[in-house]
Amino acid sequence: MKVRVIINRGGGSFGEDSAAKLEPLFAAHGIDAKILAVAPGDLDRHCGEAAREAGVDALVAAGGDGTIGTAAAAVAGTDVPLGILPLGTLNHFAKDAGIPLDLEEAVAVIAARRTRQVDVAEVNGRVFINNSAVGLYPRLVRDRELQQRFLGRSKKLAMAVAAARTLWRFSHRRLTLRVEGREAPVETPLLFVGNNRYQMGLLTLGTREAIDRGELCLYAPLARSARQFLTISLRAVFGREDEQANFLTLDGVRAAEIDARQPHLMVATDGEAQMMDTPLRYRLRAGALKLFVPLPREDG
Repeated sequence: MKVRVIINRGGGSFGEDSAAKLEPLFAAHGIDAKILAVAPGDLDRHCGEAAREAGVDALVAAGGDGTIGTAAAAVAGTDVPLGILPLGTLNHFAKDAGIPLDLEEAVAVIAARRTRQVDVAEVNGRVFINNSAVGLYPRLVRDRELQQRFLGRSKKLAMAVAAARTLWRFSHRRLTLRVEGREAPVETPLLFVGNNRYQMGLLTLGTREAIDRGELCLYAPLARSARQFLTISLRAVFGREDEQANFLTLDGVRAAEIDARQPHLMVATDGEAQMMDTPLRYRLRAGALKLFVPLPREDG
């Protein structure tokens, strides 16, 4: 088995000895692994080149959700399988896919060669594996990134400061939502689009039961103040979103269009923010990603 391993040098758990640590793990399974640590800005190019390289059996991405998303975009819709080595801060996609966070175990999953077709989503052609958002969250992400870049703060500290500032500067947007030929205005501080359904419960917040059900899910608190936003969000977390008329939930959607008065909107995809032209066109690509996954566990 011949694989190309792309490590994000900016990943949350990256160390200068990361490549050296991985080499014997692959060698122990008889895998020919060419390992390359690259800067975040070069991920697109290197993942694309690795996915197209003749004779390569798989692309392996080592990093967090942003890195995994970049690699997924390179191989989605092809027969090239993707392997995951969780080296990020949160590793949401790896956890939802059942990938072990221990590197030795994650390499063993790749060596077992068991694959499953899972879903990816995209907005205006940009692939994401977890979720996308418009409104407060992209502003929070951009604030966090600037703090990390210019102040050298840790991701967790920068996120906490950014969250407080984003709430202090609270604002909401008037958007137009188009789904399955229907159109409706939505006034919200945050519109969240998930690749498959996200759980909202206190103990399961931010997780998915499945990543292969072929659906987009849209969530939006219909709040006009920071206090109302926090109240609605807390009610949703404690399982009471169905009791209120000011929390929008749409499940089972395959495509959606989000328009605004502005020609551009800040959009977050897998925790990274960028400007995009409106309207934002979301679509699900069911089963587009061939992913290495663990063997089923035997009960008892």
